[in-house]
Amino acid sequence: MSSGPAGQKARSSVQPLTRARPGVRRRATLRTQDGIAIDAAYDPGPGSPAGHGDVAIVLAHGFTGDLARPHVRRIAGVFAQRAAVITFSFRGHGASGGHSTVGDREVLDLAAAVEWARSLGHAHVVTVGFSMGGSVVLRHAASHRGRTEARTDAVVAVSAPARWFYRGTAPMRRLHWVVTRPTGRVVGRFGLRTRIHPHEWDPVPLSPVESVPLIGATPLLVVHGTRDPYFPVDHPRALVAAAPEGAELWLEEGMGHAEHAASDGLAGRIAAWATASWTSATAD
Repeated sequence: MSSGPAGQKARSSVQPLTRARPGVRRRATLRTQDGIAIDAAYDPGPGSPAGHGDVAIVLAHGFTGDLARPHVRRIAGVFAQRAAVITFSFRGHGASGGHSTVGDREVLDLAAAVEWARSLGHAHVVTVGFSMGGSVVLRHAASHRGRTEARTDAVVAVSAPARWFYRGTAPMRRLHWVVTRPTGRVVGRFGLRTRIHPHEWDPVPLSPVESVPLIGATPLLVVHGTRDPYFPVDHPRALVAAAPEGAELWLEEGMGHAEHAASDGLAGRIAAWATASWTSATAD
């Protein structure tokens, strides 16, 4: 689905805008390094506790989601009680341009959103991804280390796969049909409102479990439900086993998959972890 791996040399950009007033959500169009227009929104987090104003959470949604979907807005709303929040629609989703590459070049979309967070003055940026977005935040953390504008300071992967091409569950077999078959892509476009790139990956991007060892000292939290119908618990366990020392695993009893299954309570705990990662970083 790509003419090459997601590179690190070119710069992404954002349309100029003024810093948002407290309580006012702003929209912007971001431009990725490969020229895709990405629809994004910024919530300054009016309920942020004192001392956490420098923290921004960048929320990376799952496949077929977008920033306007109710389940994404619900999670963002909980995050905004503790920190500023940037939501965006991956390429091929919502009002963003391009076609979905199902986790490959989406790394560039996330990089543009992180750069926007930093341009708004946030010193500490935490990326939180769900399902496909979970794979993207892991790959982004590995590939953008050392890039001041696009780096992440902490990363949370929720309901993420560990490896590509997994077909061990019925939902994943259906998803592969949607992505790989012409008829499936028609269903994706008109039924799921997701425009999917028609070509296979070339080359195959580094998988999440191959990416995790490369994130170095970046704080990592892996969250997964024990009743996830897409990816069984060997996926999160493999991710944490491959990670540098200090990675955390939260296995949520009875939880299903991604944003739809994440309770407000869980979202609040994730936001608390994100802001605590800033406190730890400043203490160091």
